[in-house]
Amino acid sequence: MKRRTTSSKTEILEVLKSSGNAMSHEMIQTELHRKVDRATIYRVLNQFCEDGKVHKIVGDDGKQYFAFCMNCGEKKHVHSHKHLHFRCLECGKVECLESELSLPLPSGYIGKVHNLLVSGYCRECGSEEGNNFS
Repeated sequence: MKRRTTSSKTEILEVLKSSGNAMSHEMIQTELHRKVDRATIYRVLNQFCEDGKVHKIVGDDGKQYFAFCMNCGEKKHVHSHKHLHFRCLECGKVECLESELSLPLPSGYIGKVHNLLVSGYCRECGSEEGNNFS
């Protein structure tokens, strides 16, 4: 279905593209240059998910995070997410880990989307002097 392009959609997509990481609704709202109501942001994010422009990650903190899709299937109309996500317990950054993941499933099952999250400490937070997270 052809969707109308609005200034809200354009700005929300640009925020996600420029971030490089997955962002929660609150993070997106903070980055917008103008006030966009909460319901509009959620509606736009859900449309982007349906259209394959972003994917949703449910964090271990219960929040939903949205990441701009880059290389989510090289063929047209193929949208797949077979990678891990990582959430830093220190800084809160959520990122896609690019290594593709393969899960063995029982015979007859076909997996299309993996929504797997690993929590821990990112490179920056885990390597700060004085931190001993092991």
